[in-house]
Amino acid sequence: MTRPCANTLNVCVPESQVSKRGRGKFITVEGGEGVGKSTNIDFMAALIEEQGYTVVRTREPGGTPMAERIRGLLLEHGEENLPDTAELLLFFAARTLNIENAIKPALAAGQWVLCDRFTDASRAYQGCGRGLDTDKIETLASWVHADVQPDLTVLLDAPPAIGMQRAQKRGAADRLESEHEAFYTRVRDGYLAIAAREPERFAVIDASRTLDEVQQQIGRAMGRFF
Repeated sequence: MTRPCANTLNVCVPESQVSKRGRGKFITVEGGEGVGKSTNIDFMAALIEEQGYTVVRTREPGGTPMAERIRGLLLEHGEENLPDTAELLLFFAARTLNIENAIKPALAAGQWVLCDRFTDASRAYQGCGRGLDTDKIETLASWVHADVQPDLTVLLDAPPAIGMQRAQKRGAADRLESEHEAFYTRVRDGYLAIAAREPERFAVIDASRTLDEVQQQIGRAMGRFF
């Protein structure tokens, strides 16, 4: 597996900022459009805070000022075509900023990090949805964050038709939300395939159920950390 070069940027956290409780937990939340990520991240943050931990919430693309500007490039309906390869590289550029400037420092300080999407989204959206070379995606992942991996990934799963119907109620669709149902079917299949390969990391949640039922499933998945 390719590893980052010796001169890869690392954030150094002063010893005084390293928590005596040890490294925090890194939890990612994945899923297609309209599966309820934002609502359930609120719920997850409350669960963690009830246990006395500090929670840092972030998202991808985004999470830092510069990464948020990249988010705008990725989601807006621009004046020129955005090639699939450029889309992938922009996602990883934003991800690098988020990891180095937000995620790593928080984890080192003993804080828990909840991230709305991470590299599994690139595997599902750009790999399965767009059909890009998955080996190249894994090379980028190994280069950018070989030393940062999620402790738990909550996959909110629902049929694309349900998710798209929910997403439409939020208002005008961004560039990715404007994709057709066949694209989101490939994305969903990709997510489920990743989860099947890594069952110890993933908790697959049936997001088509009621909110109470969904959050009961999430609570059980997170319970092993408390």
